[in-house]
Amino acid sequence: MRTSLAAGLQFFLTHNSIFALVGERGETGAMFRFDAHVHSVVSDGTESPAQVMEAAAHAGLDAVALTDHDTFEGLAAAHEAAERVGIELVPGVELSTKVGGVSLHMLAYYPAQGPSPLRDLMERIRQSRLLRIQEMAGRLGVDYPEVSWEALQELGEDDKSWGRPHLADLLVGGGHFHDRAEAFQTVLHPHSPYYVRQWSPAPEDMVRAVRDAGGVPVMAHPQSNRRGKMEEETLERMVEAGLFGLERDHREHDQAARAQIDQWARRWGLAVTGGSDYHGLGKPNRLGENLTSEEVFAQIKREAGR
Repeated sequence: MRTSLAAGLQFFLTHNSIFALVGERGETGAMFRFDAHVHSVVSDGTESPAQVMEAAAHAGLDAVALTDHDTFEGLAAAHEAAERVGIELVPGVELSTKVGGVSLHMLAYYPAQGPSPLRDLMERIRQSRLLRIQEMAGRLGVDYPEVSWEALQELGEDDKSWGRPHLADLLVGGGHFHDRAEAFQTVLHPHSPYYVRQWSPAPEDMVRAVRDAGGVPVMAHPQSNRRGKMEEETLERMVEAGLFGLERDHREHDQAARAQIDQWARRWGLAVTGGSDYHGLGKPNRLGENLTSEEVFAQIKREAGR
């Protein structure tokens, strides 16, 4: 019993860096803390890019990757704020992909932000997101009068990277659900009659597009118990296309999921990363609760030619 408790405590401490027990100590003895997965209000977070940078510095992070969904729009403001508060910004994006009807997300670090096949894919995804959210708002509005496209627009600018969290915010605000998670488990679930699918490219095509743009592709939460798990056949195709790594340390990965990712990483020589998937008040996730090592941080920069 004592051995089991000790093992459980070790796992908890190893993967919950909010207690500042995860990281790597450099030559000075200081712990390097890099959160490789955070969001702002530009997609589905609740804080501006500048506020996210300020919160990251307050949380004691040395570096942070802003990875809003399918958009680069928040990166300029984040860069300015990061310089002001003394934190290193890794410019990134979380990209939508799909295989066999299952939505899979990919993190891309340091991709070129100018015209490219990647930007073309991102624009097609954003247009699909927009049409989808409008149709879902129409369906929901029949039974939930608070929900409409006009009400959604009041939540942000027209170029926001729209998603289901914004519908959840209207539903929560109308008193129908306690929080976003409850809305996602019910009326926003893929099996709900209100749900509408969006277009997304195959993961291996997105890997190639990220590499063509000079970026470093990492699969986000690939063994999530909530979102759906990636199949090994899919991973093989992504590795062949140039995948760099797998996000292992994530709140939605239990010990078995992390062990599976470690096995895949060893088999294909992939890096493993960690991130909080921070959304401000939109999720319980806290900045720095999972981190990426300084060694992998350096590898990402080398891969991107930084």
